Amino acid sequence: MTLGVIKEKLDKIRPPKTMTRKKDVAVVVLVLCLGIVLGIISKYLDALGLDSTVWWHRPLEILDLGNFFSDFAIWLLIALLIAVFSATALRAALNVLAFFVGMCAAYHMYTVVFCGFNPSSYMMIWYGITILSPIMAFLCWYAKGSGAVAVILDIGIMAVFFLSCFSIGFFYLAIRGILYLLTFAGAVAVLYRTPKQIIVSLLGGFLLSFLLSPVWIYL
Repeated sequence: MTLGVIKEKLDKIRPPKTMTRKKDVAVVVLVLCLGIVLGIISKYLDALGLDSTVWWHRPLEILDLGNFFSDFAIWLLIALLIAVFSATALRAALNVLAFFVGMCAAYHMYTVVFCGFNPSSYMMIWYGITILSPIMAFLCWYAKGSGAVAVILDIGIMAVFFLSCFSIGFFYLAIRGILYLLTFAGAVAVLYRTPKQIIVSLLGGFLLSFLLSPVWIYL
């Protein structure tokens, strides 16, 4: 199968949009800056010594924002948003890569400079995610398309969000918190195209998440 035939089949799933080179560069710079800003905010919240007597610390403590931004769910949602709203699958890959590079670099540097230690082992997990992110973003872009392939991708994505936002086992399903529930709802909203599509995606993702749950706890 030639590249031309493959491209034709992919375009049937979701046709690419055209953008000028100037806009392409602007988007990459914006998502890179977004990653840097959110990486700094994430580490600031993680390192912040909360004091319940300080009024603006109380909501941070109640929502547990420090741990929330150190977890996967919110970053997966942001990456999904960047990917599906990119103009093409290749641009989705580049944009998401730029976002994770900015986020990880800012988080790592903030920790070293302002917290006085180097979390190299922990950051290797995130750098691994950064390396894989273009492939996942490429696939996520087509999840917003049409046809059976798009629905299969939807199911896979929803399974990941079920596992990231809920505590799942063979005999239980529990919400991890309001922020995780909102994150899951955000993923559903992003992938929504038709009522039938989203119902199939949710049911398929739910069943797949139960099958993957024994493996997920080791990730």
